[in-house]
Amino acid sequence: MTDYQHHWKDGTPLRLPLGKIVCVGRNYAEHAKELNNPIPDQPLLFIKPATSAVHATRPIVLPEGQGSVHYETELAVLIGRPLKNATASDVEAAILGYGLALDLTLRDVQADLKEKGHPWERAKAFDGACPLSPFVPADKLPKDHLTFTLDINQERRQTGDTRDMLNPIVPLIAHMSRHFTLLPGDVILTGTPSGVGALEPGQTLSLELERALFVETHVVENNVYPA
Repeated sequence: MTDYQHHWKDGTPLRLPLGKIVCVGRNYAEHAKELNNPIPDQPLLFIKPATSAVHATRPIVLPEGQGSVHYETELAVLIGRPLKNATASDVEAAILGYGLALDLTLRDVQADLKEKGHPWERAKAFDGACPLSPFVPADKLPKDHLTFTLDINQERRQTGDTRDMLNPIVPLIAHMSRHFTLLPGDVILTGTPSGVGALEPGQTLSLELERALFVETHVVENNVYPA
């Protein structure tokens, strides 16, 4: 179980259940290059369960005995209407809000899984693997493009701009809806820009979306804070 609940940035809870968290890999060319991954010819999709979600302000607990844990900062999209075989206009009407997420990844575990041709869930779906921020209503943010950043200990590590996405948000979500139904409360993680790296105890992470949303958290050892 998770104690995560969708809410607006002013703290108002949203009467939506947390559903599945649908992610896209390698949606920024520079990130694919930094990990020596080929760029896919169609969106590379995977799903994190609801149990992976935690509030983004909660301390990040590093799992014991699982190797390196990497941060991947992503723009999160909150779905407010059902989508199946959706058109672009359907998707635009269904986007309720935008937030930020960390797609935490057990990088050593993932590398082993990839080498064996196995799915990534063990590296991506563990409890706490998806810190999620509050959401900003979609109509309160620019419509042409969105930018977001991650600083660690006041040093800029990642800068994302939706104009750099290989699969833009609306066509990406429409593509997803052709393969499985999206429901109110589902969250889409839209990929991470370059600059990913390993987390270390004691680090402070500061995330920002369009000067409209700020989130801060820090990293702790597993034996310091309960999972």
